[in-house]
Amino acid sequence: MNAANLITLARLLSVPVTVWLIFEERWLPALALFIAAGLSDALDGYLAKHHDMKTELGAFLDPLADKTLLVSIYLVLGFHGHLPLWLVIMVVSRDLLIVGGILLSLAMGIELRIAPSLPGKVNTVVQIALAGTALGFLAGLPLPPDLLQILVYAVAITTVASGAGYLVNWTRMHGTGTTT
Repeated sequence: MNAANLITLARLLSVPVTVWLIFEERWLPALALFIAAGLSDALDGYLAKHHDMKTELGAFLDPLADKTLLVSIYLVLGFHGHLPLWLVIMVVSRDLLIVGGILLSLAMGIELRIAPSLPGKVNTVVQIALAGTALGFLAGLPLPPDLLQILVYAVAITTVASGAGYLVNWTRMHGTGTTT
């Protein structure tokens, strides 16, 4: 356990607090905690890369913390009608598709080379932008009126594109993967 992993673990533990703040409609503190989580992600990544703190635990915890935070926020905002339910289903289904493909490959003894794709990274950035913007609107920040709708469609497009990309890559790896 090192500083980078502790920061990542703190981000993971912030998820229930963020969800509670959203349920309580305490928008500004929820937004502040969401921003702090984003900054902590940048900090733990910097520490891991530049101060020799990369670990297997960190490689597992970092994406888990990021996805747990985003999926939780999307589910709660969707449940309360602040994000379209169809979009929430699309985002969560994409993540389940990816996890399901990984688990299926492991069960079949197929070795995967798992690396984030460019469309996946773009999708994550747009998802973060939408979550932050939605919380910002709810907190009463002066934001452009059409921004939320633009980001909803951007998330939908990048979710489909990245999900399709992961599916194509999984299919290719499945055909050329080696058994363990």
